[in-house]
Amino acid sequence: MVNTLQRDELRRKQVLSYELKRRQYKLIIQDLSLSPDIRARAVELLNKLPRSSSPTRIRNRCILSGRSRGVLRQWRISRIRFRDLAAQGLIPGVSKASW
Repeated sequence: MVNTLQRDELRRKQVLSYELKRRQYKLIIQDLSLSPDIRARAVELLNKLPRSSSPTRIRNRCILSGRSRGVLRQWRISRIRFRDLAAQGLIPGVSKASW
C-alpha cells in the first residue's frame, strides 16, 4: 500500500514537471504548417520522455488506504473511508440524507 501511494506521488510529480515539454511537442506535431522533418523530430522527442510523465498513467487513489476503486475526487478518499469519516462527523458539511 505504501509503495503504491509513493509510486502514485512520484508519477504526479513527473507529470507536473514534464507537462510543459509534452504540450510543446504535441503542439509542434499538430501544426501542419511546419515541415515534416521538424514534426517527426518532435515525435521522437515526445517518445523519449519518461512513460510515467504521461497524464494517463495517473490513477486516482485514496490518500488514506491506497484503494484505487471508488475514490471520491473532491476529497481523494475512497467511498468506504469517506463513509466512516462522515459517520464519525469528521468531514465538515457532510451528514446523512433524510427526507
